[in-house]
Order: sequence, then C-alpha cells, then structure tokens
Amino acid sequence: MSKFKTLIRLNTPVNIISSSSVVGNREVEGPLGKFFDITLSDDRFGMKTYEQAESQMVKMSCESTLNKCKYTYGDIDLIIGGDLQNQCVGHSFAVADSNSQYMGIYGACSSMAQGLVLSSLLIDSGHFSNILTSASSHFSTSERQFRFPLEYGLQRTPTSQTTVTGAGSFILSSNIPSDIKVTSALIGIITDRGIKDANNMGAAMACAALDTLQRYFAQSDNKESDFDLILTGDLGIEGASIVRETCHTYSLSLGDNYKDCGELIFDSEKQCVFSGGSGCGCSAVVLASYVMELLKKREIKRVLFVGTGALLSSGSVLQKMSIPGIAHLVEIVRS
Repeated sequence: MSKFKTLIRLNTPVNIISSSSVVGNREVEGPLGKFFDITLSDDRFGMKTYEQAESQMVKMSCESTLNKCKYTYGDIDLIIGGDLQNQCVGHSFAVADSNSQYMGIYGACSSMAQGLVLSSLLIDSGHFSNILTSASSHFSTSERQFRFPLEYGLQRTPTSQTTVTGAGSFILSSNIPSDIKVTSALIGIITDRGIKDANNMGAAMACAALDTLQRYFAQSDNKESDFDLILTGDLGIEGASIVRETCHTYSLSLGDNYKDCGELIFDSEKQCVFSGGSGCGCSAVVLASYVMELLKKREIKRVLFVGTGALLSSGSVLQKMSIPGIAHLVEIVRS
C-alpha cells in the first residue's frame, strides 16, 4: 500500500478548544435539541433569502465558537469552511469581513470531517497555530440546488433524507491546551457501486464508510470495541442499516457503539424526515454539540468520526451518472 494511503498519526495531538452549533426549528424538536447552542424558529434567520440565511447561520456559529474561548478573528490563522451551495458561498459571504485567510472546501456531507482532517494536518505541520473550521447546510437551499423548488411539491421516497438546517464550527489549536484532541486522521478513497438513485444517497455512501473503517482498523493497533463511539455522518437510517448488515464482509464488528448522525438528529417516528438527516450541517452540529458534550463530561473518551459524502451534482444526476461516495476519518480522544 502506498504510504500516502495510510493512517496519519499526528506528531503532536491537536487540541479542540471550542465548538458551537446553530440549528433551525425542526432540528431543535429532535432528540438532541437540548444540546444545540443556538436555535431559531425562523428558517430565514431574519434574512431575505434562504441562501443568506445559511450564511447568517455560519456567521453565528463561528462567532459563538470564538466567544467560547475568548478569541476574535484576529487570533485565527486560517478559516476552513464547506457547504452545499455553488462555490461554497454560504461560507464565503459569512466570513468575508473577518480579514482572515480562508479556504472553501467541498466534500458534500463529509465536509466537516474533511475540514477537521485538513485543520489537524496543517496545525501539525507547524505552519498554523489556530484554525477555525466549519460546515453548514440548509434544507431550502439544498432543495433548490439539488432537487426542485419547494413550491413544486415533489413527493419524497422512503429512502430519501432530510437536509439539516444547521451550522457547526470548531477551533483547533496548538497554543491552548485541551483535554479533547485529534490524534489521527485517514483520508477517504472514492468508492462507486453504480448506485444512481439520488433519493438513496445513504446506500451510495455506506461502502465508503466501510472502506475507510476497514483501512483504519487494518493499519491501527485498535479494535472496534476500544471506542466508546464510532460515528458516521450522515448515512441516515437506510445507509446505517446497510453498514450494520454488511460490516462483516469488511472484517468489521460493529456493535452498540456504532451510531450515525443522520439517525440521531431526528426522531423518525415523530418527525416526517423519511430516512433521517443529511447535509454538511448534520454531522457538524451533532459532533459540535452532542458528542463534544459527552466528551467534556467524560461519558465517552474515544471517538472515531467518519464523515461521509455523496459526490453528486444536479447535472450528474440528470445525466444518469452513478453516485460516488467518500468518507474521511478523524480520531478524537479525551484524556
């Protein structure tokens, strides 16, 4: 195996010193509602358009994350942000006034994991000390971007997922100590099983999650039971069930410590969300709020976070191309 396809063990674990989440009304009505930092009932967040509303969410999440550790944008060396809008305008407009170096990334729903991987590697390189990384999605902007206008009233299939309206942010640092650290990372490899149904992205991403987990455990000294939480995001109900049913074919043994952000964020029995949550904001807000709170309280100490993404566009779907999947991994440890 090429050394560039191997598990990256950081020379010095990178500190996670702050995180914050912002969500809409549907998300706060779910089982994790009490964990989110900022919740708003108006999905326009006081703005004129849904696209502007997503930028406002990102701005609020980033500012909340900064405030928690008494930082300003002047303390940040680099901002890394990803969303589902063309050219990542959800983030570029949100941080345009920050006067900070900025990189927009696109990894579909894996963007939060992608941002954490990049942030950790850049800090470990010694070239950066403090990086703010963020990911977001908005139900209405993604519907307009990838599917149909809301007014069209498209009927949804049982395997379709509901895009989360939310933004999650983290600050990673080499300067400020923290008991919660990123210790290793693994960059995903694209998998493509020929799935063309854009209403079943969980199935398209499931193999990518399994491939990344298989590569991680093959190269590390750890086993699945060593972790309090193995968290994918976001496969939803359909994709997570595929992972559970087929993990043995990848020589994996996933038990009750395996969860998926798309399953956790909504109550599928009480909320009309079909196969659960999706979108960059789904794993971002679950990790930045619920998981971080469990780590702070020492209820869990070791987490494998595997961010999954379906690498499609509206154009590729119309051209009946298959949907490739990707999954990036970060290992988070509480000392």
